Amino acid sequence: MQQATGRVLTHLRALRKRATQTQTLVLSARRCQSSFDNNRQWSTPLAQTLANAMKVTGPIPIAAFMRQVLTSPEGGYYSTRPAGEGEVFGKKGDFVTSPEISQVFGELVGIWTITEWIAQGRTRSGVQLMEVGPGKGTLMDDMLRTFRNFRSFASSIEAIYLVEASSTLREVQKQLLCGGDAAMEETDIGHRSVCKYFDVPVIWVEDIRLLPHEESKTPFIFAHEFFDALPIHAFESVPPAPENEPKDEVMTPTGPAKLRKPLKAANVPQWRELLVTLNPKAVEENIEGEPEFKLTLARASTPSSLVIPEISERYRALKSQPGSTIEVSPESRIYASDFARRIGGASEPPRTATKKGATTATGGETPAAAKRVPSGAALIMDYGTLATVPINSLRGIQHHQTVPALSAPGQVDVSADVDFTALAEAAIEASEGVEVHGPVEQGDFLHAMGIAERMQQLLKGVTDESKRKTLETGWKRLVEKGGGGMGKIYKVMAIVPENNGKRRPVGFGGNIMA
Repeated sequence: MQQATGRVLTHLRALRKRATQTQTLVLSARRCQSSFDNNRQWSTPLAQTLANAMKVTGPIPIAAFMRQVLTSPEGGYYSTRPAGEGEVFGKKGDFVTSPEISQVFGELVGIWTITEWIAQGRTRSGVQLMEVGPGKGTLMDDMLRTFRNFRSFASSIEAIYLVEASSTLREVQKQLLCGGDAAMEETDIGHRSVCKYFDVPVIWVEDIRLLPHEESKTPFIFAHEFFDALPIHAFESVPPAPENEPKDEVMTPTGPAKLRKPLKAANVPQWRELLVTLNPKAVEENIEGEPEFKLTLARASTPSSLVIPEISERYRALKSQPGSTIEVSPESRIYASDFARRIGGASEPPRTATKKGATTATGGETPAAAKRVPSGAALIMDYGTLATVPINSLRGIQHHQTVPALSAPGQVDVSADVDFTALAEAAIEASEGVEVHGPVEQGDFLHAMGIAERMQQLLKGVTDESKRKTLETGWKRLVEKGGGGMGKIYKVMAIVPENNGKRRPVGFGGNIMA
């Protein structure tokens, strides 16, 4: 598996370079005169930009489409949405997350953190709080309020790190966690302010790999509804091609490329990538109601289809079954690996890296230091499958309703199910110093953490019937497993220091160990 992962990391580095080229093509397409009817009404400006780019590049991977519609500076969902009425989260936005539903969610995540800290020996310094994709900052704010009641833990916190690419959301987070009057200064790696609860810095970066790996630190890392928004690739296994059809070209992200030596037709099933392409019924025939973009199956192998499905035996086992489909998120594996190395140290000797996490000529990432004593933990909370490989899960959310994932680029939240097993594989492979627990269903996790008891405490002092009903409705939505409940759909996974399975974390079958 290590060799396969090495190949996919090399491929991902190439894709990053190609992503920059794709971004340039997109921006160039925006500046160039469109070959479409200038009178055509596109669903969004970004839709027209993507369409112009596809006229140049041809169909693009789902991952490239997701990256553009979510984070493009030219109209991406998270990067350019305004605050206020246009916000992403909450009743005025497109969806509501668990921390927005009830303060108890963040409080219990805080309690989980403290119990894990106690179980690991109550380190008195060097605790780092890290959250990737912190949204409005609500989860971290509820956790910090909880930590105020545990002075010994609070005094051990050295810094709070938030991984956030959106300048709009960074400002919202700063207002909540640092206060409206707090200054935010630019640093070498991002931005910095000071927490309003404790005299510790709050540091923002756009990528977790910009943060240094430090052997002596104890990182507690949180990812709530973060992995579902990372780009995915989708593949379908196709039966062998007839022997009399040798291939003289291969499809690349920039279109078909001629081969010097024609490829012999495959005599075994092959993976083909699902790509996003223009829908001619909409953009050429102008048929009302037709979507502007649609999925299409690549006619030949792409670089991604030759490499990415080989990183796991789970995918390789499905390749021999024509018609099988899989969704894979290489970026998710990279983040899970990063979490594991921060907690347990690197399984392989670190490679040289340059400033700001750039790769060197040897292709290394920001190096993870060897860690003498593993410490810290990661808690991943998201929706996804318990053990199966996700398929056909790409979805769009707008105004609290499910909409086609390829519609209204930049105005629709696009996400996909999280493959928790893939995250576990990546974490264990990245570091011999960690073990993974879960995933467990969110309802079971919250019950184990005492959500019912905590709600009874809160409700005792509530006399207003409307507020009481809101509190009861909120916590039940978090744990209920039917109807519109989130208790079964959402899962929780923990990455903790390796201990031969002798100690299970709280919420995953374990108890507090002092």
